[in-house]
Order: sequence, then C-alpha cells, then structure tokens
Amino acid sequence: MTGYDDPNGQIPLPTGQISAQAYRRTNAGAAGKFMENNGFGWLLEVNEDEQDQIPLLEELDIDLTDIYYKIRCVLLPLPYFRMKLNIVRESPDFWGPLAVVLAFAILSLYGQFGVVSWIITMWFCGGFMVYFIARALGGDVGYSQVLGIVGYCLIPLVVTSLVTPLFSGYRLLSNALGMFGTVWSVYSAGTLLCVDELQAKKPLVVYPVFLLYVYFYSLYSGV
Repeated sequence: MTGYDDPNGQIPLPTGQISAQAYRRTNAGAAGKFMENNGFGWLLEVNEDEQDQIPLLEELDIDLTDIYYKIRCVLLPLPYFRMKLNIVRESPDFWGPLAVVLAFAILSLYGQFGVVSWIITMWFCGGFMVYFIARALGGDVGYSQVLGIVGYCLIPLVVTSLVTPLFSGYRLLSNALGMFGTVWSVYSAGTLLCVDELQAKKPLVVYPVFLLYVYFYSLYSGV
C-alpha cells in the first residue's frame, strides 16, 4: 500500500522487531563487523537464555544440616539420646567424612605435611579392609557406607585431640584421654556398622575397627 492508496494519506511504517543478532551486528563497531565478515562472529555471541544459578553447596551435593545430624549421631551413639543412627549408614556422603579426616590430619601435623596424605590413604585402605571383612561375614554394607562411617567416627578422636594439649604436662592423663577417644570412636563405628546380620558377629567386625583407630591415634600421638 502506498500513500496514495491510504485513505488517510499516510504511509504505514514497517512493523516487526529487529532480531537481537541483527541488532548486535549493527552496534558491533568496526572490529565487530570485521570479525563478523571473517567468520568469527560466534565470539561475540551471548547466551540470552536465563539459567537459574545453582548454589555451590547444592551443586557439590553438600547438605550441612545432614552432616551436622550425622556428627551428632556419632558423638551420641547411646540409645538414650534416641538418634536415628542408621542414617549414617543408609545415607552415606563423601564431604562430611573427608572434612573430619582432614581435621584429624591437620591436628596430627606437627610440621609434617606428609602425615595428611598418609592419614587419607589409611582412611581409604582401612575402610576397604573393614568393608571386606564385613562383606565376608555376610553384612549387607557398601564401601561408601563403610568409608563414611569410618570417617565420621574419627570425630571423638578430633575432640580428644583438641583437649589433650591442655594436659600435656600430665602424660598419664593425656594418654587416658586418647584411649577414651579411641574407645569412643570404636563404639560409635561398631554401633553404626553392625547391621542385623552382623549382630551375632559383632566382635569380629569391631576388632579390625579397633586396630584401625588405634593406628590413627598412634599417628597423632607419635607412639
């Protein structure tokens, strides 16, 4: 339609929206047009789709509330406290036990950074040995479950390691605190590991766990 065909005598303007790509080309400047003409225009493209930003903790599958509850289960394994202890075994995670093992390794440093890698290695290898024994005895547990329990149950040793330096002048008392933390860790791990089918064979499972935590304590104390 021309202006002569319009009864109002006005020329209609073209309607429609200019694409974002065409708009960018128009406002790209000399350098942008040069890149566009030479096949490098894709470098100037911007993803216009709005994507929801996932929080870092959620992306790494870290649930701080769940980790805190599992720590309480390890510290308070007695039936009196009515904690759901099976959640540590049935809902294993990696970051919580790793944080506990790293905390224990840092407390065991004494200027020897090689201890950190060795303690982490013992966590993986010792956890595998406990897993192998539990499976051989008929226990329905997975390696990730055992690894999580062994890692979390280092918390009592971390607690006693923080308290022991206060009594460094009393060697007998500091050793007693260390052994108390070891027994505490072993009791928590044995309670969490021994599922129904392992209750009758609990001493066979607890013994290698006891040796593992005694070794962890020896790495800290240097005995």
